[in-house]
Amino acid sequence: MPDKEFFRASPQDLGCSRDRLDILRQRVRRDVESGLLPAAQLAVARDGRIGWFETFGNADDDTLFCVFSCTKALISSAAWLLVESGQLVPAERVSEVIPEFGTNGKQGVLVEHLFTHLAGFPHAPFGALGWSDRELRCRRFASWRLNWPEGSRFEYHPSSSMWVVAEILERKTGMDFREFVRARVLEPLGLSDDFVLGNPEDSVRRVAEVVHTGTGITREELQRIGLEEPPATAITEEAILSLNDPCVRAVGIPGAGGICTAAALALFYQALLHGRSLGRPRVWSDETLSGARRVRSGELRDPQFGTHANRALGVVVAGDQDRNWRGFGHTNSSEAFGHGGAGGQIGWADPRTGVSFAFCTNGHDRHSIRQGARTVSLSTKAASLVG
Repeated sequence: MPDKEFFRASPQDLGCSRDRLDILRQRVRRDVESGLLPAAQLAVARDGRIGWFETFGNADDDTLFCVFSCTKALISSAAWLLVESGQLVPAERVSEVIPEFGTNGKQGVLVEHLFTHLAGFPHAPFGALGWSDRELRCRRFASWRLNWPEGSRFEYHPSSSMWVVAEILERKTGMDFREFVRARVLEPLGLSDDFVLGNPEDSVRRVAEVVHTGTGITREELQRIGLEEPPATAITEEAILSLNDPCVRAVGIPGAGGICTAAALALFYQALLHGRSLGRPRVWSDETLSGARRVRSGELRDPQFGTHANRALGVVVAGDQDRNWRGFGHTNSSEAFGHGGAGGQIGWADPRTGVSFAFCTNGHDRHSIRQGARTVSLSTKAASLVG
């Protein structure tokens, strides 16, 4: 990250309680020292600057972590630029941008549906290594079918809809989607050294290898807390470990392939609060950011947890008292927004306090409830640092 010291300040200068910060740090340290996580990073930022950045375990501050679905916020923020310029309209049909997509009943899918997980094809297959063959990927888009009518149901699309967003970026800009994200978002924010999509060779040595840890949750444990077994998805252990393959990383999977430090992720969310990085030209207007954070999923609910989906254009909004089911802390405001990753990684910003927080790890805890509780506990502590 250029001028790294320029982005730093003491926790006290940013109004963060040092005592509460120590509690947050100890929560991360505990899971690393117990062996549940091989490595982890946390970062807290406010007023455009990093107030704390620390690495634990088998890594250092230069280590990059795959943040999986946290990537969706990055890809979405690039698309917001096209919305701001008038090149893309959330209410337009995807088939108007990608004619090949408009088959098998998908003609009514709107651009907005891709970001809110209302598109109706959550499990549509797409092999990452096929992206470079444009004819092949267009055939894939054409072959997909809807599981239900678009806009009628929320179900998380782990990767399928973001492949379509990447195609839209390329067709609207004439640029490789990875290059567009780098040139129009990461470079203007000063983050391109430490937030990578497509994993160039000079960053390979810095990436922490993904590993699985712990044992999975049992059916009995789920039943005790009133949850059903989650449906099978494309997010298998093998799929997660595939991000250790440099060839897969090089694709820059638009829904899962971002690689970064926690500091870069926290500063990215500062930019989503302020429209720019500290001392740099504006990237997004306030109007664009406000519109992107508006909840568009209405009363639709998550089928696993029964809570409101609270989806905006590529980010989740904390919302009501069920915000912990969305990865936010109990102390986050209803306005907080962000996105989590498959291993419990999280990035968010809270407009009420101006704090942004990022947690990165390469350890994928097989116990999904413990993993979720860790993310909520860290977010709760981070959201309490100010005030």
